[in-house]
Amino acid sequence: MKASAAEEKRIQQQILVQQKKELTTFLDTQKKQYRLCRERMKEEMNEDSDTPKEEKQERLSRHKETMQRSQAEEEAQLLNQQRLVYERSCRALKRRSLIKKHEFEQEQMREELNKKKTQKEMEHALMIRQDESTQELEQRHLHTLQRLRFELMRHQHQTELENQEEYNSRRQRELHRKHALERRQQPRNLKTLEMQIKKQFQDTCKVQNKQYKALRNHQLEVSPKSDHKAILKSLKEEQTRKLAQLAEQYEQSINEMMASQSLRLDEEQEAECQALRQQLHQEMELLDAYQNKTKAQMEAQHEREVQKLEQKASLRRAHLEQKIEEELASLHKERTEKIKHLFERQERELEMFDSESARLGFGSLASFDFPKDEAR
Repeated sequence: MKASAAEEKRIQQQILVQQKKELTTFLDTQKKQYRLCRERMKEEMNEDSDTPKEEKQERLSRHKETMQRSQAEEEAQLLNQQRLVYERSCRALKRRSLIKKHEFEQEQMREELNKKKTQKEMEHALMIRQDESTQELEQRHLHTLQRLRFELMRHQHQTELENQEEYNSRRQRELHRKHALERRQQPRNLKTLEMQIKKQFQDTCKVQNKQYKALRNHQLEVSPKSDHKAILKSLKEEQTRKLAQLAEQYEQSINEMMASQSLRLDEEQEAECQALRQQLHQEMELLDAYQNKTKAQMEAQHEREVQKLEQKASLRRAHLEQKIEEELASLHKERTEKIKHLFERQERELEMFDSESARLGFGSLASFDFPKDEAR
């Protein structure tokens, strides 16, 4: 507004200077015309020698008055015309200032709307970058968490496997020590069994002796005395034969017992080793199956977590894009409404100004030309 007022004042001053020059030129021209006319009248009067001098003076005086009146009217007409031009120029200047003001308002409006658009675009770009950074951070966090969880599970499985292998080795060592102890104790056990068999043999021999004595006494009682010697010899031979058989059976029982005990011990120890190996193998298979199941469950859980994170990121991105579209639509609507209201208000102001100019009698000022600034 200050620039427009200064421009108006400058152009008004320029118009006044130009009009002053025109008036000075006009007055000088009138003076020249007045002097020329007066000289011409004097020459005409000098050529007319018949006319009296008083009449010549009267005619010259009337002509002078006529010319002065005519020049005064022309001067008044020029001044009136200059006044009208000045007023119309001032009115046109006001119209041009109004148009410049409108143009400045439009420029300011465009700059404001462009800045709002740029700011909104930067805000949207920042929101997208923030969403991408958030998604990258979430993915990195989930990847780190899953990696740590997998490392912990792997360490746990390795520890379980090492513990199971250590347990298997301990069980095998314990069984080996047990078998070694059994082998060391076997001679003692065999000695005990041998003593048991020997005791049984001795008891059997005592029973045989008792039976022999009872049979001998009975045979001697029922037999004649002359046959006692033969009977005693026969019974002695029978007793010797049976004792030899018992001794042979004793030796055979001892040998069979030792052989059977050694074979049984080997078979029992082999069966125990086989049972232990089978048991440890089954336990190892169960541990492997459990670890595979745990690993599969963790992998499935990780897959679900990845899918859930992707769905969460996709949903958040969709909401963000929807928000961006809504804000852009709102910004476009606001831009359209502001431009529309501005143009409508400016059009009303210009129409009111032109209506007032027409009412004041200035007519159309749209094509009014201002004097050029020669100094510029």
